[in-house]
Amino acid sequence: MDHAELLALFDRDLRAGARPDGPGARVERTGGVVRQVASPQGWNGIVWSALDEAGADAAIAAQIGHYTGLGLGFEWKLYGHDRPADLGRRLRAAGFTPGPEETLMIGEADGLGLGAEPPAGVRVEPVTDPAGVDLVAGVHEKAFGADSSWLRHQLLARLSADPDTVVAVVAMAGDEPVSAARMELVPGTPFAGLWGGGTVRDWRGRGIYRTLVAHRARAAAARGYRYLQVDASSQSRPILERLGFVPLTTTTPYEYAS
Repeated sequence: MDHAELLALFDRDLRAGARPDGPGARVERTGGVVRQVASPQGWNGIVWSALDEAGADAAIAAQIGHYTGLGLGFEWKLYGHDRPADLGRRLRAAGFTPGPEETLMIGEADGLGLGAEPPAGVRVEPVTDPAGVDLVAGVHEKAFGADSSWLRHQLLARLSADPDTVVAVVAMAGDEPVSAARMELVPGTPFAGLWGGGTVRDWRGRGIYRTLVAHRARAAAARGYRYLQVDASSQSRPILERLGFVPLTTTTPYEYAS
């Protein structure tokens, strides 16, 4: 499959055909957009749009009205190939704040160069209960310097209600959690998404990130998923390219505060 076909499949299955990403969330299709509405602890935002220059501003205003009417902030997840070409400018003019640009990368789960094992003294453990979720959330806070209460809430809910759609792991050095990541499986599609791969500062550069990618790739392939999808930061993109992932387009979160 060439890159254009793969991007079209991604758009069809994960964006236009989006499913709720957890218990209590719902996906709605209205006014040329596909959006998710969840609790304040969940992810709220626009996952896909089919807009033209004539109707884009009205569609943006309608989504702002919808979410603010619910008392929710939300994200418009903008991809580099979305139309109209100036959609990012229009979002900024409407009051959205863009976050860091990332790269949408996709690799084949069973075709990547992934023989990675953890470094000496580090082991990878599955996360299946609240104690494990606390470890993941703690690593997230240390690695990214951000509040992880939303992650704790979302991961606990998903492990409880739909455990077959999520794989979470934590890398332990003795009793110390040093890295963590999760994978979200999308039933009925060939895609699994890699999310949240983060390593605490003193343990970076030792191959742990690569190890957790390999662990999740094997888990995806064993479950019959063909493609791994990543929104890669500028730090993780070179690692993923060396592993065999290919860049397809960019993705930028545009945030609107309630």
